[in-house]
Formats: sequence, C-alpha cells, structure tokens
Amino acid sequence: MARFHGRRYIRAFVSGFFVAVPVTVTFFDRVACIARVDGISMQPSLNPSGKNESDVVLLNRWKMRNYEVQRGDIVSLVSPKNPEQKIIKRVIGLEGDIVKAIGYKTRYVKIPCGHIWVEGDHLKHSFDSNAFGPHV
Repeated sequence: MARFHGRRYIRAFVSGFFVAVPVTVTFFDRVACIARVDGISMQPSLNPSGKNESDVVLLNRWKMRNYEVQRGDIVSLVSPKNPEQKIIKRVIGLEGDIVKAIGYKTRYVKIPCGHIWVEGDHLKHSFDSNAFGPHV
C-alpha cells in the first residue's frame, strides 16, 4: 500500500511541475519580471546608498507591451551600446514631445513616432538618451 501512495504523490508532483513551469515562464515573459539594478545612474531613486548595493525591482512588462508608458515611469531597455545588457532609466519624453537635451547633437529634440526619451536620475553618471538619442 505504501508504494501506491508514493507513486500517486510522485505523479501529482510531476503533473504540478509541468503546469507550474510554463505558467511561471509565461508570467515572467508577458506580465512582470524581477530585475537587479546595479550602478548609480538612477540615484537617489534606486541604489541610494551607493555602488556596493543593488536594488531589486519588479518590472511591469504588461504596460510596455500595450504601449502604456507615461512620463516619469522607470523602464528597462536594451542598451544601444551593448545589446546583451539592459539599462534602467526614467521616461522623460514620449513621441511628439520636444525635450531639452544635455550634450546631445542638438539642444532640442522632437521625439519621433514609436520612440521615447529616457534619462537617468543621476544625470552626470548616466548613459541615456543624452548620449544615444530617442530610444525605440
């Protein structure tokens, strides 16, 4: 009788595992994911105590997929310098906005359709749209 109960528990575990893994992967791919924030570019909002600590954030992928980004939102983007790296910045301007750039090619930039302007909160220590322009 003990064997019978053991097989039932193993079968329940395996079937639960094969349901839980796809649901979890889909959730992290489509709805939200957890990310670690390193560096000082978003100080004082993130990593306020300095370089030695990392903040952990929950990123809302749903809003990005549905283009519900607003000025002031903090977003995660693929770095234009290194496509294997993600950067976290604050949305400053949306398509159609005119933003005042700091150190970009032109002093004022009109954000093209389908793009956003992002900046780090710690402007002097941030690789952001002031360096690479509007982001897709």
